[in-house]
Amino acid sequence: MNGLKWRSCLLPTLMRLSVFITITECLSTRSQDDVRFLNPPEEVQPSYSLQVLYACSDMATVHVEALVTFDTGETVAVFGRRWHCEAGLPKVRTLGLKLPDWLVYQPDWKIPDSDWALSGMLRAWVGQNGYLSAAAHAVTLLNVRGPFSRPPKQHRLCLSWGMEIVWRTHRSTILQCPKEQEVAVFLPLLYASTGERFGITRVLHPFRNKNLERWRFRAVSYPWCAFSMWIFQAHPCRQRLCGILHHIDTENNYATPSIFLKDTGHLHVQFHGKAGTSSAFLSQSTVPLHQWCRIRLEVDGRVANLTVVCLDGQQPLVYTMEHRFNIAVTLDDTTGYFVIGGGEFVHGIEGYYGPVTYYRNRKLSETEKEVYIEPPVKMLQQWLQTCHEFKSDVKTKIAGCSERVKSKRPPDTCMDVYSKWAEHSLPTIPQSEPWEAPRGPQRRYAERLTEILTSKYGATDPSTISRALYSLSLRKMSQDGESCVARRVIPLLLQAGCLGNNDALHLSSVLYSSGFGVKRDPRKAWLLALLAAQQDWRLALLRLGYLHHVGEQNISPDPDLAYAYYSNIAKQTSQDRQNVTSKQTYVEEVYLNNDEVLKTQTNENDDLFHWLKLQARNGVAGAEQAMGRMLFWGQKGVSTDIQTAVKHYERGATRLEDPVSMYDFAIVLLMGRGVKQDIPRAVFYLKKAVAQGFGPAMNALAWYYERYEKDYEQAVQLWEQADALGSSDAAMNLGVMYSQGLYPGQSADQVRAYRYFLKSAERRHVDGAIHLAQVWVRGLPGHVKRMPLNAVLWVKWASEQNGYLGKVLRKGLDAYFKEDWLTALVYYMIAAESGFAAAQFNVAYLCELNPGGFLTPTFVKQCMWRYYNLTIQSQYPDSHAFIKMGDLLCGYDGLNFKDVQRAAEMYKRAALHGNPQGWYSLGALIQAGETLPVPVLLQLDLLKPYLSSEHELLTALYRRCRDSNSTDAYLPCTLALLSAHLHPKGTADVVFKISSTVAVALVTILFFIRRHTVFPGQTT
Repeated sequence: MNGLKWRSCLLPTLMRLSVFITITECLSTRSQDDVRFLNPPEEVQPSYSLQVLYACSDMATVHVEALVTFDTGETVAVFGRRWHCEAGLPKVRTLGLKLPDWLVYQPDWKIPDSDWALSGMLRAWVGQNGYLSAAAHAVTLLNVRGPFSRPPKQHRLCLSWGMEIVWRTHRSTILQCPKEQEVAVFLPLLYASTGERFGITRVLHPFRNKNLERWRFRAVSYPWCAFSMWIFQAHPCRQRLCGILHHIDTENNYATPSIFLKDTGHLHVQFHGKAGTSSAFLSQSTVPLHQWCRIRLEVDGRVANLTVVCLDGQQPLVYTMEHRFNIAVTLDDTTGYFVIGGGEFVHGIEGYYGPVTYYRNRKLSETEKEVYIEPPVKMLQQWLQTCHEFKSDVKTKIAGCSERVKSKRPPDTCMDVYSKWAEHSLPTIPQSEPWEAPRGPQRRYAERLTEILTSKYGATDPSTISRALYSLSLRKMSQDGESCVARRVIPLLLQAGCLGNNDALHLSSVLYSSGFGVKRDPRKAWLLALLAAQQDWRLALLRLGYLHHVGEQNISPDPDLAYAYYSNIAKQTSQDRQNVTSKQTYVEEVYLNNDEVLKTQTNENDDLFHWLKLQARNGVAGAEQAMGRMLFWGQKGVSTDIQTAVKHYERGATRLEDPVSMYDFAIVLLMGRGVKQDIPRAVFYLKKAVAQGFGPAMNALAWYYERYEKDYEQAVQLWEQADALGSSDAAMNLGVMYSQGLYPGQSADQVRAYRYFLKSAERRHVDGAIHLAQVWVRGLPGHVKRMPLNAVLWVKWASEQNGYLGKVLRKGLDAYFKEDWLTALVYYMIAAESGFAAAQFNVAYLCELNPGGFLTPTFVKQCMWRYYNLTIQSQYPDSHAFIKMGDLLCGYDGLNFKDVQRAAEMYKRAALHGNPQGWYSLGALIQAGETLPVPVLLQLDLLKPYLSSEHELLTALYRRCRDSNSTDAYLPCTLALLSAHLHPKGTADVVFKISSTVAVALVTILFFIRRHTVFPGQTT
């Protein structure tokens, strides 16, 4: 069959469009009629002996048919048999199931191309007429392989001369699978490194091609390869060695090659040979600061050629040297793993890593040796150069203003002028390209502000100016209240970012990524995030981790690169939780469409807070716990007040002897947080809580024995008891004991440690998740396979517990309660671009509400599409997002786009997540004349009513909607079900619309009667 040509080669696992599922046969109520497949094929085969059991109560015909559905929507019968059946006992018939070659094999000179086969079905029935009216039927799915996972056919025919000419002409039209990874791109883009022990892990596998693998194996003892890498040093290496690219073997030893940067600026290149021998050399020249440099290492046996090319102005500087090792060098690139940047044993550089490429088993061509500056490198270099010029001008301006103040010359400005400037100085249209670091007329804003601050305080610095510019930008956005203000404040944000304000850089990145008030530009957004991430800015690290996790325009998903960013902020999250400040707030998932959760939010002046405070004074242990928790962590809208929280902990521990309060009070006494450290008193309360069987107290007391008494036996005994009670901390600590070989009587056991880390992570422990991810990103040879995607999911979750993210979420929610819509949208957008699912939902929800019309209709549609779509891609998506995506795909929101198949998939997922509107919307699709995809019906267990009639399917959907646990859905679903029963197909659509309208009206009335509090901007 000729049809659509494959334009991309998908991974085989992704092309398994259907799995083999045997569906329970649909049998007639007449027990004498029966048909079944006794040995359905596990996968599509060219020839297969199929056994069919059948029985008839009267003269009839048995039909067997194989159907294939294509991406075009067409369904074709590819096999068919039928035979007469007489009344009597069941019989078995063996059929030769022969399927066409184009469905079984890869296309070649004889087997034609075909349309993309999505799914296959094998069905049988007993009856004189069609399948739907049969007395008995059976159906099973066929596992249709993707075209690149199908085997080639070994033809027994020889090509004729004419056929061979035709084949040579057209063979290029059949897309082949990718070539072997002879050129391994370790880093395709840029990586912002903070100089810590975080980097990108890469693993290579043997070639699938036998000849290539044979040559690779031979080259292990005589390496013949090349490495190319770009780096940019923002600061000198602060350690003895900083990692650039190093290779770690399965024994956790350095392998060939390992390239480091010394604190002197020289390159340290280390190779390894057999029996643990190693040799190294230093580069003759140093790597300069603030310049992009390409390091090229070519290996030919024992000879290494090192070339460093640095971009200094128009003319690149080139350094070359050759070194001959005195050992027999070995390089097995499939053993262990490679690391770009910092790792477990070495810090990275402070700066940026550019594209890194490994040329396996070959030398570089002359073209590959030429210095080609990648576009991201050019763009970042442009920013860094113009920003350096701007900062120099600002420093010169500061020096001049300070000198004038010292000489007591009258200033040109005063504070009244500053106030006037702050209100009216912004132009309506930027006067230069806002991506570049500020130049020309835009620089007068910072210069004018320098004069004002110097006049008032006598001196200032770039950091103070950057904070003032950022504050001014936020104030302007809040006061204006329109999305177009973003375009006017972008230049000020870039000025602030250039002067060192990472908040401004991150907000600029968010605006460019979302397209809020400016033209959407993902590449600029990514580069601005890089600038902030290199300064170790938490939200920028979180954003880049998410960006490389899900991908973006021109940026493919890269789990290893995502892990490098996520692991950094996950580690900071663990540290931040031990050092809570006013800049942090407990992370809460608050969805703006959830009225019940919104009602639980409070503050120090709220009635709920005062009621809890009164209950605590009256001796209610739960109230004491809640007050202490809210005040200590800043939960539920309450500001952090550690001293007051400690008072609640102490009162619950001393007066009520509540084990939870005793544990909390003991922890703050142990750590000296909000109270003077008092270890003996802390141990006293921990022992009292342990006596009441409180698991967390067992863990804390064990920690005391391990840390202060060095009594490991007592510590592990308590940890084992706490672990049995489900303590995540205990499982984490036991994992550390096994990992470091500290468990009494046991040597280090990484496998057992891994099991405890897994248990701890599953109990939602941040450090447990971090340690588990560290295992999965590299694996444990022979025990735990490498799972980088799973590692990313765990460090992503750990990172999203960061208190600085919680502060942004709280600012967004506070602005929402104050009806400051634009500010709420901006803060939620900051969190949404960092990958936090609740914030993504809230951005889409605010855009959908659009209170007061502060957003343009075009942006509203784009915003809903983008952020509802991002929400459903999260690990635990909100079911309402599926409904909204289904509506968008159906074109209900005015978009010139319609995809009913994908809409049905969205509604199905909503229904499976327990949202009754999913069932309702599927019914609406049917009454609109649409056909639901068979896979959707199979997963919803609706194939039997589908095969019966449209009416049966429709009533089944509305019945499930009605019988859900949602009281709000009962009335509209009941009316829809009644409409489906009372009206035939011809008039159902009209009546359905009327009944639906009445249902919605009734539900709305009932909802408003039931509802006690309506928050600003909410809809029903």
